[in-house]
Amino acid sequence: MVEQQSPAMVVGVIDASGQRHYWHFGVTDNEHQFPVDEHTLFAVGSLSKGMTAEATAVLVTQGRLHWTDTLETLLPPSVPLSADAKKITLLQLVTHTSGLPRQNMDLPMLTAFIRYLGNGENFYAHLDSDDVVADLADFAKPSGNEPRYSNLGYAVLDYVLSYQTGQRADQLVQSLIFDPLKLQNSSFTPQKLRSYPQRAIGHAGSQPKFVPRGQVVPDWQFSGNMLGAGGLYTDTADLLTYAAAHLDNTGDNTLDKAIDDTMRVYYPRDKEAANIAWVTDTYGEQSITYQVGYIGGYSSYIGIDRVNHFAVVVLQNSFTWQNNLGHSVLRQMLEEKNQAATCRVVTAA
Repeated sequence: MVEQQSPAMVVGVIDASGQRHYWHFGVTDNEHQFPVDEHTLFAVGSLSKGMTAEATAVLVTQGRLHWTDTLETLLPPSVPLSADAKKITLLQLVTHTSGLPRQNMDLPMLTAFIRYLGNGENFYAHLDSDDVVADLADFAKPSGNEPRYSNLGYAVLDYVLSYQTGQRADQLVQSLIFDPLKLQNSSFTPQKLRSYPQRAIGHAGSQPKFVPRGQVVPDWQFSGNMLGAGGLYTDTADLLTYAAAHLDNTGDNTLDKAIDDTMRVYYPRDKEAANIAWVTDTYGEQSITYQVGYIGGYSSYIGIDRVNHFAVVVLQNSFTWQNNLGHSVLRQMLEEKNQAATCRVVTAA
């Protein structure tokens, strides 16, 4: 925190016995000086994608959508699609294997990004609008099938969900994920939450490049197709409840099936194997399935080891690429578990 000039960090852990533990450090910002805890609200950026993808998986489990559905059938007939765009499947969108780029690459986007480097303001207005589907008209799929992280793909997913169901992604997540899991402090419209006035305020860190570290930067607000890709605010306690649903059955068979589908590996490799929104890293005998989020002045992490029944959440109100604490904790937890097992064997002998 000192090195990155991050004002606050909250860490939550679920151990092998299912017990939850929290550590909190620092304050929301220098002006208000509210101490942070597990109920402090943070923007979590791309952790939103995990919620939206799992809501999509619920719709698939219900039979309302199918992973093999293509954009040709999922989008309105009036949307112009290239031959490659027509073939993109719902599964490819959620696993980042569609070949779509991170975002549209044109002069307006470049101009907005350059402004962001100096002032920290949101540069994803195009992706948030319905104009996002216009980028599909001349899409040419690159060679190879390896995953390519795509905010554009998830903005298109939001458009698809709205067209197919009549509800925005955030509304679907509320009814299909938040309500069943009883997440009380999670929202894509955080101003409605009682904890919003005392939220952690975002600060510059590794980005924006030309804003001094530790300076307050603007919140990123979405109202359209980027809501489900990056608009979520939540707290550490709710994220641990969400993580717990991936370690034990929830009692909701449809939701449990959807969660199992999202945690499967669809593109295997040792590092960043592609799941649905999640990715998996393998370290010898341990597999860590996780998501990271970076937005405005925030960094977030949620990691799960399903075999050993571990979960870790790390939230910071500073934008820092050095977000490996969660992995380190999960690996240390396994090491300590193995050491304890060895001690029991030695003692028994």
